[in-house]
Amino acid sequence: MRETKNLREKTKQFLTILIPILITQVGLSLITFLDTVMSGKVSAADLAGVAIGSSLWVPVYTGLAGILTAVTPIVAQLMGAKQQKDVPYTVIQSIYVAGILSILIVTSGFFLIDPILEKLQLEQKVSLIAKQYLSYLGFGILPLFVYNVMRCFIDSLGKTRVTMLITLCSLPINFALNYLFIFGNFGFPKLGGAGAGLASALTYWCICLISLYIVHRKTPFYQFRVFESFYPYSFAESLKLLKIGLPIGFAIFFETSIFAAVTLLMSHFDTVTIASHQAAMNFASLLYMLPLSVSMTLTIVVGFEAGAKRFKDSRAYSYLGISIAVGFSLFTALIILLFRQQIAGMYAANPEVLLLTKHFLLYALFFQLSDAIAAPIQGALRGYKDVNYTLVTALISYWIIGLPVGFFIGTYTPFGAYGYWIGLIAGLAAGAIGLFFRLKLIQNRFIRYHGT
Repeated sequence: MRETKNLREKTKQFLTILIPILITQVGLSLITFLDTVMSGKVSAADLAGVAIGSSLWVPVYTGLAGILTAVTPIVAQLMGAKQQKDVPYTVIQSIYVAGILSILIVTSGFFLIDPILEKLQLEQKVSLIAKQYLSYLGFGILPLFVYNVMRCFIDSLGKTRVTMLITLCSLPINFALNYLFIFGNFGFPKLGGAGAGLASALTYWCICLISLYIVHRKTPFYQFRVFESFYPYSFAESLKLLKIGLPIGFAIFFETSIFAAVTLLMSHFDTVTIASHQAAMNFASLLYMLPLSVSMTLTIVVGFEAGAKRFKDSRAYSYLGISIAVGFSLFTALIILLFRQQIAGMYAANPEVLLLTKHFLLYALFFQLSDAIAAPIQGALRGYKDVNYTLVTALISYWIIGLPVGFFIGTYTPFGAYGYWIGLIAGLAAGAIGLFFRLKLIQNRFIRYHGT
C-alpha cells in the first residue's frame, strides 16, 4: 500500500488489490457452488438437503466471520498511521476471539439443529441430508474462522494475491474430496449431499494450515513476528475488536439471513421448487462476489487513507469503487439474459427444476444494481470505522421492508414463490439508498473537519 496522487494511480492500486480479492471470493463461493452442483447430480433430495443446510449455515458463518473482518480496518489504519508495532497483538487477540466464536457455534449447533429441522417439516430424506451436511461441516468451523483472521491480516497489508493463491489451491482439493465423499469413488463411503459437508470441512483445515505457515515464514508477514511472542488473552482488546466487529457481523447476518429465511419460509413448497430456488440463489450469490470484492477492497484503501488523514483520497476511492461495481453489475445482468439455459443446466438435469430455475434467474437480474451500490458503500464506511448505521440500515431494509413485502406477495398473490424474490429486491434497493446518503454525510464531515 502506498499514497497515490491522481486517479490513474488510484485505479491501478485499486485494481491491483481488487482482482486477487475477486478471485479469492469467487473461489470461496465455488466451494459452496461445487457442493450444490455436485450434490444435485445425485438427486433432487440431496440438492434440497444441501440447500436447507447451507441456508442455516451461511448466515451464521457470515455473521460471525463478519465480526472478525474488523481486523482489516484496524490493521489498515494502523499501517496508514505507521503504527506497525501494534499489529501482532491485534492479530493474536483476534485469533482468541475466533476460537471463542467457534466453541459457541459448535455448542449451539449441537443443541439446536434437530429442533430447527423438525419445525421446518421437511421431507424425511431432505431433513436427514441437511442434518448430516451440517454435522460434518462442524469439524471445519475452527480452522475456517482462524483462516478468516489470517486472511484479513494479509489483505489489510494490500497483499491480496497471497490469499488468492491459497484459495486457488483449495478448489482442486474441495473438488477431489467432493468426488470421493459425495459419489463414493475409489472405495470411499458414498455420503451423497452430506459428503459435501465433510469435504468442505477438510478443505477449511487445509487453507487454515497453509495461511498460518505463510504468515509465520514468508515475506513480508514474518517481519511482524506474529507468533514469536506470547500474548495472553485480553478481554479489553476483545471488546475493542467487538466494538467494530459486532455491528459488521450483525449487519452481514441481517443481510444473509434474509435469504436463508426466504428459503426456509419456502420449505412448504415442493422439492422441485426448493431445489430450483436454491440453484438460482446460489448463482446470484456467486455473482454477488463481484460487488463484495469491491467492498472489501474499499475497506482496505479507505482505511489506509483515513488512517493517514487523507480524506479527499478516501472519497475518491469510494466513488471509483462504486463505478467499477456498477459496471460489473451491468455485465453480469447481460450474462444472465444470454445464458439462462446453460446456467440452469449446470445445477440439474431434471426438466422441471431446469425450467423453474430459468424463471428464478430473471429475478436475479434486479439484484445486481442494488448490490453494486450498497456493497461498496458498506466497505467504504467500514474503512472509516463507521459501522453502526450499516447495522440499522440492514435491519430495516431487509427485515422490516424486504421480508414482509416478500411474504405478503408470496402468500397472497399469484406470484407465489417469485413474490419472495420481489421482496428481496425491494429490501436491497431501500438499503442502497439509505447507505448512499450516509456515505455522503461521513465524507463531508471528515473533509470539513480536517480539510484534507
